[in-house]
Amino acid sequence: MQAIENLRALSEEEDDSFVKEIIGIYLEDVPERLTAMKSARDTDDRMLYIRSAHTIKGSSAHVGATEVQHLAAELEQTAKSESLAYLDASLAELESACRRARSALQGILGS
Repeated sequence: MQAIENLRALSEEEDDSFVKEIIGIYLEDVPERLTAMKSARDTDDRMLYIRSAHTIKGSSAHVGATEVQHLAAELEQTAKSESLAYLDASLAELESACRRARSALQGILGS
């Protein structure tokens, strides 16, 4: 909730439209990044995998999805030295965490 309060503090608006916009962007972007990570794994594109994990890590920090942030950070670092195929279980764990974060954030959106 601290991250959401920080977003609210950045907004000049009286309502939560800024917060809702940021959360909406996050909810649209993360599934695309997860898809990119799977594609990168399938084509052994290490840089795309790392970049996608890095993006998820950063955007998750902004909305307070700390579990997602930490798992993405671990994948980002591990992908630098391990086979991408080796990371399938961790990627599945990240996907599960993303589903939980989505549910929590949708609650904030009221949807």
